Amino acid sequence: MENTANIITEWLKNYAEKAGVKGLVIGISGGVDSAVVSTLCARTGLPTLCLEMPIHQAESHVSRAEEHIAFLKDRYTNVSNMRVDLTPVFDQFVVQVPLTDKNTYEMALANTRARLRMTTLYYFAGLEGYIVVGTGNKIEDFGVGFFTKYGDGGVDVSPIADLMKSEVYKLGEYLGIPKSILKAKPSDGLFGDDRSDEDQLKATYDELEWAMLQTEQGKKADDFSGREREVFEIYTRLNRANQHKMQPIPICKIKK
Repeated sequence: MENTANIITEWLKNYAEKAGVKGLVIGISGGVDSAVVSTLCARTGLPTLCLEMPIHQAESHVSRAEEHIAFLKDRYTNVSNMRVDLTPVFDQFVVQVPLTDKNTYEMALANTRARLRMTTLYYFAGLEGYIVVGTGNKIEDFGVGFFTKYGDGGVDVSPIADLMKSEVYKLGEYLGIPKSILKAKPSDGLFGDDRSDEDQLKATYDELEWAMLQTEQGKKADDFSGREREVFEIYTRLNRANQHKMQPIPICKIKK
């Protein structure tokens, strides 16, 4: 983990210097991914702006985010923070769009929260001459596509996208991030309650990592039974459905 932390820290620093940007901006959610990435950002020595962007946020998420920012500022003088309450912005959006009883309504609003946060991150990035640092890990970004397109998926760099969730936890332990974050159930925080990622995905990250590795080895659903088959089929379904998030935008090529 020491080697991994050093590699990512140097990679971030070198990228920022070559791009000619002045610093890094990252959203802090109270989860392990943003805690790990923000700590790696802080380690670069570059100005690092940590943004809290609550939208009807569960109190547990808010308290963990605040605890982590305090942890960073106590250890790194290059870290600053700001809280931008997006709740009234989101509420006004809800008032302005037409009412609907479609069963996709809740998910559409959840993704809207992520996109409002992306807009806010890029506002401050543009204001300060910074880049937006992403917090997606390998299983989320390239396994099951568990992120919002042009929301938390809208970033300039993805420093932990080659790490499995289990590796992110190990890195978090090495970096000494607060225990409350390491022990908390992973949650995307897009619904204003404490529902976990597992509640939404119907499988744990350890199970999904296993399925991803099995897929890479060429395994099929018929190779498994019971819970293993169920998890493998969950992974396969999500991976297929979310390919549009993982692949480059299709371009209509015109022969000249």
